[in-house]
Amino acid sequence: MSMLGVLRGPRQVLFGAGQRHALGAVTAALGSRALVCTDARFGDTPEFAELVRLLEDAGVQVMTFAEVLADVPVHQVAECAERAAGFDPDVVVGMGGGSCLDLAKAVALVLTHGGSASDYYGEFRVPGPVLPVVALPTTAGTGSEVTPVAVLTDPSRVSKVGISSPHLIPHTAVCDPELTTGCPPALTASAGADALSHVVEAFTAVRRPVAPGLAAERVFVGKNELTDTFALLGIRLIAGSLERAWSDPEDREAREAMMLGATAGGFALGTAGTAAAHAIQYPVGALTHTPHGVGVGVLLPYVMEFNRPARIPELAAVGVAMGAAPDATAEALADEAIDRVGALLASVGIPATLADLGLPADRLRWTAEQAMGAERLVANNPRALDVEGLERIVRAAHAGDRGALRETSGSSAADLATTVGAR
Repeated sequence: MSMLGVLRGPRQVLFGAGQRHALGAVTAALGSRALVCTDARFGDTPEFAELVRLLEDAGVQVMTFAEVLADVPVHQVAECAERAAGFDPDVVVGMGGGSCLDLAKAVALVLTHGGSASDYYGEFRVPGPVLPVVALPTTAGTGSEVTPVAVLTDPSRVSKVGISSPHLIPHTAVCDPELTTGCPPALTASAGADALSHVVEAFTAVRRPVAPGLAAERVFVGKNELTDTFALLGIRLIAGSLERAWSDPEDREAREAMMLGATAGGFALGTAGTAAAHAIQYPVGALTHTPHGVGVGVLLPYVMEFNRPARIPELAAVGVAMGAAPDATAEALADEAIDRVGALLASVGIPATLADLGLPADRLRWTAEQAMGAERLVANNPRALDVEGLERIVRAAHAGDRGALRETSGSSAADLATTVGAR
């Protein structure tokens, strides 16, 4: 027997139009004093006021922190926790995009175990359960409502940092696609590109040898039978709905499919993990100050091209899930998958190259060196990576030349599989 299945997630997920109306009852079952974390944009909407009323009508006292910034500067974790200490919350509610949900997780951790967020950087450093978190996403992108990671920005480091632990998985996710209809097209595109990168990278991630201790040694264990199911579901949904949701914000069916695709992506990445596109985006984002989803969207077709020799069957399945005719050869379907991903991202305005993002030509080697520091992501890539390999991807993505990666991918699929299996 060689099948491996590992899956982690919330205790419950409530998905569907109108499910936000369950927020009061769900939260009241967990506590009577809720710290609500959101950003200024959503905090100033009628929808946010309605959600707070739902909590209060259920008998829950509410303290609001409505100042969450994009990419969560680490100082905000301490700031929010200090403000909330006197309120003594027994449940934390995150409402908004991925940054709002990540802050809610990190604050729940610090309020429970003390110290600072930096004490918990890395994997398995959270000592035990944290305050229960209820996650209510308002974008279809990060999947943070079901994942075991909170991503933060620390000025002492070039790239983003993560706190990864099963204890950070929200207790309950309330996913109501009606809350995404207010997302402007640019945010829909960025979030959607992020969601697409999650499902593709999780589906094509390293497959590690079956071992009984694997899930205790790694938060992100690589692709497996259970995460593959969620990844393929997400690929099908996102492929059929991203352009529609972007071009017509009132397309409720597309919004619903995008949110389900993003949540499926959260289940996939939350156990399988992501890889090179995310590793490279961290220094790219730090240099260019561009949204995370846009950066990984630019990089994704180039990373797929680099990984193609090691993942032809998986890329062929991606192509079929995106609508390609299944009677073509695996090699042709793998090529079509990469083409379809590139075309879908272009259709929603994602730039084609890192040069378009403003990455300076004299910082390409530096970008590869910094990406190498994202050890968890690099190790999760299906082709073994070193600085030279990362630099090839960066240079190809800067020039817009996928063919350069095809020309330099000299190892055979068998050799690559052997290399990956040895890690």
